[in-house]
Amino acid sequence: MEYTTLAVLAGLPEDPHGAVGLPIYAVAAYGFKTLEEGQERFATGEGYVYARQKDPTAKALEERLKALEGALEAVVLASGQAATFAALLSLLRPGDEVVAAKGLFGQTIGLFNQVLAPMGVGVRYVDPEPEAVRGALTERTRVLFVETVANPALLVPDLEALATLAEEAGVALVVDNTFGAAGALCRPLAWGAHVVVESLTKWASGHGSVLGGAVLSRETELWRNYPQFLQPDLKGQIPWEALRARCFPERVRTLGLSLCGMALSPFNAYLLFQGLETVALRVARMSETARFLAERLQGHPKVKALRYPGLPEDPAHRNARKYLASGGPILTLDLGDLERASRFLGAIRLLKAANLGDARTLLVHPWTTTHSRLKEEARLQAGVTPGLVRVSVGLEDPLDLLALFEEALEAV
Repeated sequence: MEYTTLAVLAGLPEDPHGAVGLPIYAVAAYGFKTLEEGQERFATGEGYVYARQKDPTAKALEERLKALEGALEAVVLASGQAATFAALLSLLRPGDEVVAAKGLFGQTIGLFNQVLAPMGVGVRYVDPEPEAVRGALTERTRVLFVETVANPALLVPDLEALATLAEEAGVALVVDNTFGAAGALCRPLAWGAHVVVESLTKWASGHGSVLGGAVLSRETELWRNYPQFLQPDLKGQIPWEALRARCFPERVRTLGLSLCGMALSPFNAYLLFQGLETVALRVARMSETARFLAERLQGHPKVKALRYPGLPEDPAHRNARKYLASGGPILTLDLGDLERASRFLGAIRLLKAANLGDARTLLVHPWTTTHSRLKEEARLQAGVTPGLVRVSVGLEDPLDLLALFEEALEAV
């Protein structure tokens, strides 16, 4: 089935009352009729016990995401940041290393530097080019971490080449697919990524009203290279032998949800389930408008530089054509310096907020917001300059948006 068909049909549960849609199971615990039934649920993990581990509403969302991303399994969590942490926590142990792309989302860098580093995990930041990555790999490397589209540098890595390299080295390629819009724009698992993490807060939600995240994985034998999947668990079974490729998502569920409590609420799962039904339509419309704005604003005398992967002359265009369904809904304007960026943002009659994927166009100044906690050198390496403004294009009329941008540029 095509993506748009799966987006409205996948994951719908059978309801005893014939409900057309997804019910919200707003309960904390699930009962069992006998001692034996409770014992079996705890022993096998089948069925529902406590909403922190799983619930029927979140399960339906996981089934829909599996279909849309082409995944073996999916685990939904309270936020995109929770998803990233749970995935990495499941793969890394003290003494392990991560090779990470330069230019990652600022909070991801913070997670590496402030949370994982004190736990004894090393991180090497490199350009996400195959040769640079190959040179950074060591016998201690367990994860190669990149983004589908770098935020906000808008570079698109060669996912297929990196997946081949990761497979050869026996390490997990983990891709933050937030900018892939839950598979509507990109499906990294189809290109060989082993794990996808993503924020559902963005395009999956679509209205800036709910937090959520997901970890997805594909069929692979890679996990037999990881000691944590070869050692007996609390039940005395070897995860790899008992679960094969499902041993990784099961570990994510145990560590992220059962032990760390990063659970997605049933109400949020319900809203995200609905949001996915229209994500492909919204992303297509937003991408058309983003390309229109990029073409009209490119070369504007007040714009020092413009980045949009959908433009033929953009550095990311070649990989964007291969891996993305379109140029995407994000573009950046570099207005030259902090003062000009301030004048522009003060003049434009659009919302300014540190979010993406909203139905409304959102602008943000990464230098002073999303990447402000990084040292200046790290910000510049991430493609963040004092004059850069990131634009997440919404569903407004393209001509109205162009008029608002041109009006604000007059103030620069």
